[in-house]
Amino acid sequence: METIQSEQASLLFKTVHLPALKNEHRITKQIIEAIPLDSGDYRPDAISKTALELAWHIVAAEHRFLDGIAAGQFDFTPNHRPETVRDSAAIAAWYAKTFEADLARVSGLSGEQFAKIIDFRGIFQAPAVAFCQVNLFHSIHHRGQLSMYLRPMGAKVPSIYGESYDAAEARKAAQAGAN
Repeated sequence: METIQSEQASLLFKTVHLPALKNEHRITKQIIEAIPLDSGDYRPDAISKTALELAWHIVAAEHRFLDGIAAGQFDFTPNHRPETVRDSAAIAAWYAKTFEADLARVSGLSGEQFAKIIDFRGIFQAPAVAFCQVNLFHSIHHRGQLSMYLRPMGAKVPSIYGESYDAAEARKAAQAGAN
């Protein structure tokens, strides 16, 4: 594996990963907030996670990745959903609060900390900054799954990487109402 210099690692975080983390967080939070408060137990198949289980998996894993990057090592102790976090609104609120704190910690890292090699479950090792991308891929993958739950639950799909059908219909209705 090629090594990354501390200046390169810092630049990569500031110019590529930091803007992406902020943007993807915003989108993920919108998807979670779109889960109807009374439909958190929806699952498209018996082997699938419920909407709330999948939402929690996304936010807990993202916290684990960002915490591991900041700490220079991963802690794989299970992060169970607190009893007080009972619906999508509570998950979204937990996510917003935790993400803000995690991002502040990660943003304060030095180039040397970003360049430090971290082990991931004995499977592979990479510079800490590389796990920003792994985190993004993981969250985006599961967010796509969660977005597919929304319409069967009776919810609207927010815009993700451009206007969604539901957002376009809402915009057209608002324009027609304004005329």
